[in-house]
Amino acid sequence: MSNRKYTPYVLVLPAWAWLALFFVVPIGGMVSLSLTTGNVVTGFQQTFEVGNYVTAVTTYWEQIVRSLFYGACATLLCIVIGYPMAYWIAFRGGAHKSTYLLLILLPFFVSFVLRTISWRFLLADSGVVLGPLKSIGLIPGDFAVLNSSPAVILGLAYNFLPFMVLPIYAVLERMDPRMVEAAHDLYAGRIQAFLRVILPVSLPGVFAGVLMTFIPTSSDYVNSSVLGGTHNTMIGNVIQTQYLVNNNYPIAGAITFVLMGLLLVGIFSYARALGTERVMEVHT
Repeated sequence: MSNRKYTPYVLVLPAWAWLALFFVVPIGGMVSLSLTTGNVVTGFQQTFEVGNYVTAVTTYWEQIVRSLFYGACATLLCIVIGYPMAYWIAFRGGAHKSTYLLLILLPFFVSFVLRTISWRFLLADSGVVLGPLKSIGLIPGDFAVLNSSPAVILGLAYNFLPFMVLPIYAVLERMDPRMVEAAHDLYAGRIQAFLRVILPVSLPGVFAGVLMTFIPTSSDYVNSSVLGGTHNTMIGNVIQTQYLVNNNYPIAGAITFVLMGLLLVGIFSYARALGTERVMEVHT
């Protein structure tokens, strides 16, 4: 009997060890590094320099705000596009649901960087999209999308759209269709049935999709580098430069944890706004 008591803990031990080794330990090292002073030549000394965080916020607040704004816009765009896709596959996909899901995941078989670069060809001033429109006079000849905020947001939404579709689909696919039928039996129209039955049931999927989309889009640096140009730098580009170019590890670490803290505050606020019990509810 005592062995059975400890069996769950033994089974979960490898997962906890993995997280401790590759998450907790690196995070602890980063916290320590963010409080140091010095350089790569003379070395870094632990001085508990909290001023690194003040420097990170005061110097790069514009990039931080821009990153959170781009991430929020891309996440909202993913909801607008991804929810109808997940809804249609779950309720209208029939025997071809697996095929439709494969089509959504198919871009993941191509490198993230290549997928982003492909958008440069699509959005180029004389590319396959804008070129014909300019030639027939539908848009001005000087109209451009590349190196702009919309280009970055579109690239982020495209690259992370599956992370929104799949959680919502997983929840809707398990939904009992008799719940919708019961709503119609109670004289609820399609809109009322959606708002009062389907949408509340799908909230856990939406919440998971927002988590899986907002966090990586806010910290991304590839899309802004490829599609945004020098005037649309995100905080991920700053962190990359501080680490790999300037070798300013304390400031880079401080920026990282400032971004992490803001993301956590945003996520917890979002969960509280939706209602924790409703978000974490498991529908069977």
